[in-house]
Amino acid sequence: MTDDKKGRVLIIGAGGVGSVVVHKCAQVSEVFSDIWLASRTLAKCEAIREDVVRRTGRTIHTAQVDADRVEEVIELIERCRPALVINTALPYQDLSIMEGCLASGVDYLDTANYEPPDEAKFCYQWQWDYQDRFRDRGLMALLGSGFDPGVTNVFCAYAQKHHFDTIHSIDILDANAGEHGHPFATNFNPEINIREVTARGRYFDQGEWKETDPLSVHRTFDFPEIGPRKAYLMYHEELESLARHIEGVGRIRFWMTFSDNYLKHLEVLQNVGMTRIDPVEYEGHQIVPLRFLKAVLPEPASLGPHTKGKTCIGCVIEGMKDGKPKKIYIYNVCDHQECYREVGSQAISYTTGVPAMIGAMLMLTSTWRGTGVFNMEQLDPDPFMEKLMLHGLPWVVKEL
Repeated sequence: MTDDKKGRVLIIGAGGVGSVVVHKCAQVSEVFSDIWLASRTLAKCEAIREDVVRRTGRTIHTAQVDADRVEEVIELIERCRPALVINTALPYQDLSIMEGCLASGVDYLDTANYEPPDEAKFCYQWQWDYQDRFRDRGLMALLGSGFDPGVTNVFCAYAQKHHFDTIHSIDILDANAGEHGHPFATNFNPEINIREVTARGRYFDQGEWKETDPLSVHRTFDFPEIGPRKAYLMYHEELESLARHIEGVGRIRFWMTFSDNYLKHLEVLQNVGMTRIDPVEYEGHQIVPLRFLKAVLPEPASLGPHTKGKTCIGCVIEGMKDGKPKKIYIYNVCDHQECYREVGSQAISYTTGVPAMIGAMLMLTSTWRGTGVFNMEQLDPDPFMEKLMLHGLPWVVKEL
């Protein structure tokens, strides 16, 4: 591989997260020597390119691609010849982009696991099934290099390495106390967000998966720099990989906060059928209600200038160390307005985009290296934790 290609990345997806990834890569020119950004909507790429030039002085390349079409992904990869493809597109497109990387002999990274467009279900098995194909091609695929999943997985691996002999339980806590001024909006892709929130709750307990009705279980947590918030038990994709890779863990749960206002709007939308993902006929056309709703809701990338407040995401982990019970809280607090000042995005996009850049950095520098398909907790957490401190997501370990 030539030195020029070694630092070249192709980022597919020009939403809020993709924008953050481009900006953060542009800040680290010693690793990311050449940056390409592609999306179905070229105008989004051009707008990000202009903002990157204004903020960093660096010029990036842009291209148009329909990431649903494997042949277009292959053509684009062959055109720009990157060392790594960073997928920040829709989860529906993970497999087509992975296919493009396999055909072109290029490493792969994403921030969220695959979801079929016609079924509200997300599962790593579809991507884990690529293990042999990536290994046999001598390629690496890194899954879920966002915050949750992503940083939360690394927090667990770090705790396992440095703080525990045995981990008994993990509670992942995600609080967004940001206020954006809209009656109802989602902080990331509305279609993905609403599918996730309206799904049945699910958690791992003593070797079994247990389910709950959607948002039927909640607890109040006191979040650092935010205060007490009601958090709801949900299923989230990192539970699946952590249950597989954190040795001996007994229970893993995921909790996320929602305002009463958000939940009331969501209830009304469900009641009138606007969260459906099956097509309905309207004036001779087949439309999916949830996709129509996405079109009329505020674009998440537009929320940055107006969002104030903080996020707090972390893991409460309990277990044993040197024969004694131990409990710690590893977390990050992120300020929406500080994120906007730096890269023009709110904290939800920032906390996902920064880890994607760090994961890509560790792959390009061969700090993280392997052949096959990997989740974040399978790799050495120390270099990733070090980079979080340097690139805008400082963390705290607190003994409870």
